[in-house]
Amino acid sequence: MAYIERINSPYDLKKIDKKELETLAKEIREFIIDSVSKTGGHLASSLGVVEATIALHYVFDFKKDRIVWDVGHQAYVHKILTGRKDRFHTLRKFNGLSGFPKITESEYDHFNTGHSSTSISAALGMAIARDLNNEDYQVIAFIGDGSLTAGLAFEGMNQAGHLKKKMMVILNDNDMSIAPNVGALNGYLNQILSGQFYKRMRDRIEHILKSMGTIGTPMIKMAKGMEETIKRLFVPGMLFEELGFKYVGPVDGHDIEKLIEVFEKYKDYDDPVLIHIKTKKGKGYKFSEKMPEKWHGISPFDRETGEVYKSSKGTPSYTSVFGKTIIELAEKNPDIVAITAAMPSGTGLTEFAKKFPERFFDVGIAEQHAVTMAGGLAIKGKKPFVAIYSTFLQRAYDQVIHDVCLMNLPVVFCMDRGGVVGADGETHHGLYDIAYLRPLPNIVMMAPADENELRHMLYTASKLSFPCSIRYPRGSAEGVNLDKELKEIKIGKSRVLKDGDDAVIFAIGSMVWKAKRVADKLEQDGIFVKVVDARFIKPLDESEILKSAEECGVVVTAEEGILNGGFGSAVLELLQDNNILVPALRLGIPDRIVHQGSPEELLDELKLTETHLYYRIKDFVKQYRYAKKKNRGEIE
Repeated sequence: MAYIERINSPYDLKKIDKKELETLAKEIREFIIDSVSKTGGHLASSLGVVEATIALHYVFDFKKDRIVWDVGHQAYVHKILTGRKDRFHTLRKFNGLSGFPKITESEYDHFNTGHSSTSISAALGMAIARDLNNEDYQVIAFIGDGSLTAGLAFEGMNQAGHLKKKMMVILNDNDMSIAPNVGALNGYLNQILSGQFYKRMRDRIEHILKSMGTIGTPMIKMAKGMEETIKRLFVPGMLFEELGFKYVGPVDGHDIEKLIEVFEKYKDYDDPVLIHIKTKKGKGYKFSEKMPEKWHGISPFDRETGEVYKSSKGTPSYTSVFGKTIIELAEKNPDIVAITAAMPSGTGLTEFAKKFPERFFDVGIAEQHAVTMAGGLAIKGKKPFVAIYSTFLQRAYDQVIHDVCLMNLPVVFCMDRGGVVGADGETHHGLYDIAYLRPLPNIVMMAPADENELRHMLYTASKLSFPCSIRYPRGSAEGVNLDKELKEIKIGKSRVLKDGDDAVIFAIGSMVWKAKRVADKLEQDGIFVKVVDARFIKPLDESEILKSAEECGVVVTAEEGILNGGFGSAVLELLQDNNILVPALRLGIPDRIVHQGSPEELLDELKLTETHLYYRIKDFVKQYRYAKKKNRGEIE
């Protein structure tokens, strides 16, 4: 029987001889590759930490001890070893296993993760609570080198070192987060953390002393006694130990027995300790080893050829349309610069980076810095386009307010993944951006109905002298024809797609063409609904909304965002302020957590598919159309 088949809990793992754990590691890699080829998921990250995860579970008892997996991309091995192997085929599927650690899924998942750089702060909180409760267990934060580009990680380390709490930080150094890491800190990690500079200096000094004959020999002995002092000047302990951590490493992250030895040695260490392990992202699968960025998060694929299965729709993605359009704009406007936070490929900026390397900035996982830097660029006459997923812009909310909007700076926030995103689940859905940006002063907020409108909105944004946001969904666009010439859209101007007088639908973004198709179907039932592509969430097209609401007498709003404080709320506030009291139906995301699944499954659950919209709008309009006709005297 294969070793992996014997593992149903970490206690089964501890029964295996240490010398056989390498075989188990190979079996787990094969299991993950085979499973993820069918489900899709974060492959390369988990392949890189197989041995480290096995060693951790071999040494620690995570029913008692605590571990926080930073981001959680690398937690697949942890899930397999903690009794979820038989459900692994449901990974990232509707009602299946989450792609990230989740406290409601297993007693071995101690903190929900999904956004980076939270592990050290969370682990420190657990360590403080442990001591306040007079309990005894170890707390571990497992963090990748890419996550150290976020200030939150160092805020946590600074406090942990100051408090001298018993905790362990494992730094997984693979020279690669999602995109190749950037910045001076990464250079430090890559060059000094290896200890090579120190080793070269030591060997050179020893060679010089040996050449001095009898005088050199006692000097070598004296130097050996000073080695620890000298070492602190050149090795990574200088950084981490100054922050209050005992530094250990670097350790080969694929040597299970060595990892077990190190973990055992520092298992009960009373002060903060950082263990630096070196791993290879994507290890064990030739395609992910060669291109770890591509295989960080991957769709289902043929494991023999490495070919990723393509979607059947065949239309370009919003991301690719954005990427091509911003290049087109930058060719004509030398002041345009592009900024991303460790996601050049995910946000569509890879080609821009190649074409305009001096005008492209990947700041790493540092969204706060990205926004404030954009403010600095804007105040000196540049036109920064900040491309960040909707869910990640949340991390820089204060900077959007303080460093952009309050100074009315012309920064363009290009928010990919607006709305339901699918398999990554609740930590990655872009549901809140409309509600969290709408209260801010000076900002203009747009959402395109299709890729053609996205192009015109980007062009319009390039002309503005104040802040602007453009939100667009993940995945394939509508497949409409693209205008050859880019056109400026008048700020706050909607467009009417269909006339009608029984009701009016004010739709925004991904809901616009759904609303149009639903209205066409309702027309066959004798219900005539006006459809307005709002285009702008802020400012609203006040004259069109007020006129249409009065003429139709029934209002429907449709958005793929949270209803609380969203687009529909803005429309109702406008009607209320103008004393127009009409029946209104708001369609959008209710006040609840939206879990994982395909966008189609989730929208069906949320009753936002075209079929659901058809019946919800039909029932609502029929109810009030009857009352309206009766009031007009058209029926008795």
